Amino acid sequence: MKMSINRRQISRRSILAGAAALGLTSTLAACGGSDDDSGDSDSGPVKLTYWSWAPNMEKVAAIWNKKNPDITVTVSKQASGGEIVSKLITAKKAGNAPDLIQVEYQSLPTLVSNDVLADITKYAADTKSQFAEGLWGMVTLGTDALYAIPQDAGPLMFYYREDLFKKHGLTVPKTWTEFAETARAAKKAVPDAYLTTFSSNDPGLFAGLAQQAGGKWWTVDSGGKWTVGIDDAATKQVAEFWGGLVQEGVIDNQPMYTPAWNNALNKGTHLAWVSAVWAPGVLVSSAPDTKGKWRMAPLPQWKSGENATGSWGGSSTGVSTDSKHAEAAAKFATWLNTDPEALAALVKEVAIYPAATKGQSGDVLTTPEFFSNQADFYTTAGEIAATTAAAAWGPNVNTAYTTFQDAFGKATKAKKEAQFDSALATVQSKTFADMKKQGFEVTEA
Repeated sequence: MKMSINRRQISRRSILAGAAALGLTSTLAACGGSDDDSGDSDSGPVKLTYWSWAPNMEKVAAIWNKKNPDITVTVSKQASGGEIVSKLITAKKAGNAPDLIQVEYQSLPTLVSNDVLADITKYAADTKSQFAEGLWGMVTLGTDALYAIPQDAGPLMFYYREDLFKKHGLTVPKTWTEFAETARAAKKAVPDAYLTTFSSNDPGLFAGLAQQAGGKWWTVDSGGKWTVGIDDAATKQVAEFWGGLVQEGVIDNQPMYTPAWNNALNKGTHLAWVSAVWAPGVLVSSAPDTKGKWRMAPLPQWKSGENATGSWGGSSTGVSTDSKHAEAAAKFATWLNTDPEALAALVKEVAIYPAATKGQSGDVLTTPEFFSNQADFYTTAGEIAATTAAAAWGPNVNTAYTTFQDAFGKATKAKKEAQFDSALATVQSKTFADMKKQGFEVTEA
């Protein structure tokens, strides 16, 4: 996705977009930019538009509208991913971006760099205590500015067939070293099966695994100079680990979300799945015959005793710099993502896992039907979510993800660890080149 960013925005906004990686805070707070709100003092009724791709979000907004007739929110259904980002940038250029925006965490730096998102610190900074530190860092970008309020979270976990693990005497891995040992043991016990697969179609999962390992793909210094480090030591460790297991033949090399993958889960020729908290909903349709046979555990760690996870997915609610009613919009965004009734509605109607810690427990989160043997599913999920590591996103995630799918697609097909390494180098070089072409001041780690 191409971005048109003038030099003034580069020097001001790019600092914010990568500051999370350096832990820069108060020194950057003044870089907020064009979030001035001239409509907060309006005395008449306020009408807000909210761009969201989540199903049934209008039902949640209806609860708000009934209680707040002076601030009416209309949900406009949009496509997700890169499509909504491109559409938002175009709308900003025309001066007609919506008041409220659903934004994936990895897209925040792109929208901040394009001056789409307003700094709503003065309206919603007091919500910080309601979210895990790692998630809060994703919406503040490591600064004192606040560009969105966390909406839903996607902490990574380890899912496994409890019945098959018991049958074949397999151990639930607590470290990645143990994970490799379990993969070998599974292959030995069931030659026509695999513990799981490495999917080149899913860069978001790989990014989450790198995040857990400590990867910092984009960083920026106090002068606004970016560094692209997608092939840093932590991420190389992840790539080489999975590439080695694929080459060894104990991990499958097939993409996820295909009929063949569904069949592998359903028939038990994939005994486990590294996925996020939303995985139970996928299993309902992908592996219908396995109900009640799964169990969830924390993600394996790189060192024994560590306690961290990455994330795959999740989004936030931001306010656009075009909104004439930023305070009203921020009030709705706060209610949507922190009010108990709103959180319950998000779970029931939208089927998300709330980012707010108080929304990650309670009667509304009933044990998933596929995990009837794990009554503490959401208690465990909440404990895992609290350990989400900070992510370091940059302004051209889409380029990195597209390159990943191509380069790692070839590497998984070749089943060569060395090619996993070279694929990572390709993602690094093309992401760097793309930023340089767009006019960012950038270097390589």
